[in-house]
Formats: sequence, C-alpha cells, structure tokens
Amino acid sequence: MLYSAPDPNERFRSRRESIRSRKRRKRAAIAATLLLAVLALAAGMTLAGKSATATQGTKAVTGIVTRASGFTTLEVTTRPRPMPVEVRGVHVTGALASLPGKLDEYVRMTRHGLNTIELDIKDEGGEIGFTPAGVPLARKTGAARSYYDPRAVARNLHRKGIYLIGRVVVFQDPYLAQLRPDLAIRTRSGGVWKTDQGLAWVNPYDRRVWEYSVSVAAAAARAGFDEIMLDYVRFPSDGDTAAAVYPGRTRVPKGEQIAAFVAYAQQRLAPLGVRVSTALFGLSATRDMGLGQVPRWISQHVDHVNPMAYPDLYGGGELGIISPSAEPGETVFRTLVDFKQQVRGSRAQLIPWIQDWSYRPEQVLQQVRAARLQGAKGYLLWNASGLYTMRALAPPS
Repeated sequence: MLYSAPDPNERFRSRRESIRSRKRRKRAAIAATLLLAVLALAAGMTLAGKSATATQGTKAVTGIVTRASGFTTLEVTTRPRPMPVEVRGVHVTGALASLPGKLDEYVRMTRHGLNTIELDIKDEGGEIGFTPAGVPLARKTGAARSYYDPRAVARNLHRKGIYLIGRVVVFQDPYLAQLRPDLAIRTRSGGVWKTDQGLAWVNPYDRRVWEYSVSVAAAAARAGFDEIMLDYVRFPSDGDTAAAVYPGRTRVPKGEQIAAFVAYAQQRLAPLGVRVSTALFGLSATRDMGLGQVPRWISQHVDHVNPMAYPDLYGGGELGIISPSAEPGETVFRTLVDFKQQVRGSRAQLIPWIQDWSYRPEQVLQQVRAARLQGAKGYLLWNASGLYTMRALAPPS
C-alpha cells in the first residue's frame, strides 16, 4: 500500500495550533473572571453605594474593554453628581471661606432657596485657596494658601445637598508670571506685560500655562468639587494690549486658540467626574470683542456656558438699549437671546451670572425672571463682597 510522503512541517503546525488554542482559552478565562469581579462589584455598589454616592459626589462606572491587541482590561471612569433642576447659587471668595463660620452662613441660605455655591479655587490675583496635590509650582510661586480644606468643604456641602462649583481664573496670574516670566505675556523690551492695574497675564500660546491651571483644577476635582468653571479664558482686554508680545505665537486665530485650551481642559477634567463650564463676557455672543471668546466654538467643549450678563458693564446703546444698567432685566434677556443662538447645536446649557451689587432687590429679581423666561438652566449671583439678595434665591413660584 502506497502512502504520500510525510510533511516535515506538520508537527510544527500542530504545535502552533495547540499553543493558539491554549491562549484563546486563557483569554476567555480572564474575561470570565473579570466579568464575575464586575458583577460582584456592581452588587456591592447596589447594596452599599447609594448613601456613599450622595455623600462623596461621584459614581464609579466599571466596564470591560477588549483592546485591539487582544488584552482584556478593566476600565474605570466617573460620572458627575446629579445637579439641581434649577441652579440657584452665589459666588464665594477663598478669603471669605477662610473666615470661621462664614461657609456655614452661606449653607443656611438653603432655607431661602440656595442650592449651589461657586467657591474660588484660583482667583483673579492668582491665589489658590489650598495647596493642590501634585502641583509643586503652586507652592513655589507662593500662590497656594490655606483658606480651606477642599475635601472637607466638599463633604460638608454635599451633606447639605449643595452643588459645588470651583472657579479657576486661567490667564490672569500675577504669581505665575512673576516666578516664571518665560510663561508670561511680555513687553517689546522683554519685561513682563501688565494691565493698567498692574496685573500680569500668562501666555495663552504656552501649553505649560494650560497644564498649570488645569492641574490645579484637577486637584479640586479629585477633592470632590462637582464642576470646574474656567474664567478669564481669553486674551487681556485692558492696558496697552497692542504692546503685548506672545512668545511662541502662531497664526492660529485667538478664538481657535482659546477654544483649543477649553477642549484640552475638558479632556483632562471630565474623566475625573466633574462638569466643565466657562464664564464669558456678556457681549461675546453679540459681537467679536477681539479677546478670543467665541461662544459657538467654546460651547462645543463644555457642559455649561456662564454669560457675565452684568448690566453695569454694558455701554450705552449695546443690545439696542439706550442705558443697559437702567434696564437690568431687558439686558439679561437680550444677552441670552444672542447666547442661545451661539450655543445652538451644542450640549452646553446657559447659566448666567446675575449682577447683585448696586441694585435694589427688585432689579436683581428682574434679571432672575429674564433668565427663567429664556429657559436658562439657572443662575449665579455675583457680589464681590459676598452679600446677596435672599429673595433672588427663591424657587420659581
């Protein structure tokens, strides 16, 4: 009986197939083990996680992800805490928060309808309310203060049902500019450029500046803040701006540069379980102010846009109003008309800043009513002295 010649490579093919089969069985076993671990974790979270989620702020979401390489891994992300149906909040500086019992005074405003506090993380002067972990430059500049313990504040406010927003002033930063002039906007002679008030700004074209402010914000996010509001996200508006020199400047328009920074911040912060918002000039949706604030572009990268609709800051004739400061309700109303057009098609919701200084209670209420008529997600009251109109915090009747 005749047989075909034996294939010398047959045993090697058989061995390779056996190895492949063992690898497939091993990957399947790993995936099954991970699946069981996730199911156990989910069961534990169901039994014990409800109260912890309400107190700690974010909810862990675990998923199994199989990479293109064939490796199966666990991937953990976080989701923000639920926010109020209508945001009704106030601005609190770090210095005010440092006063014994002061935050408790704001907490007691919940009886009048308050449900949100915006607390400064990094302010207009570059000061940081606490020492942010993992940001050594904050200590080196002298910007870090001990105004409050961010974790303790977040726990306390969450227990009281208060939504916590942390405000981070980005490009106006005298502390960073003084220690690191290489990061500052410069003068033609090589010095550090300053505003008419003597405040230095850092360079929006330098990504090291981006990393610094966002790292400070990330420290607050990890401490339990629910939202990060980016402010002074623009180029400077006062002083001899024509004499400002931006090292490393590119041909990218100002508006695209600022929008790129906001996109970077959102990519860094959103995975930490916080929402991201931006405070923008009230007229930035009406006309190009030359400062890089284009709401249509910025709104693509944030959860909320906070128009600074302060009537006192509008010149006569703006928005077609002879005297905007004399018609606060109409000024806020028309501001939001323009912003709604600009953010259309994005996920961003509008939460305007309301002027609560130099006005009678009725004039503050006019602004609140205008925000509600425009369908805003809520509003925030601003008064640098921290004194607020209680009636303006009442829920809609």
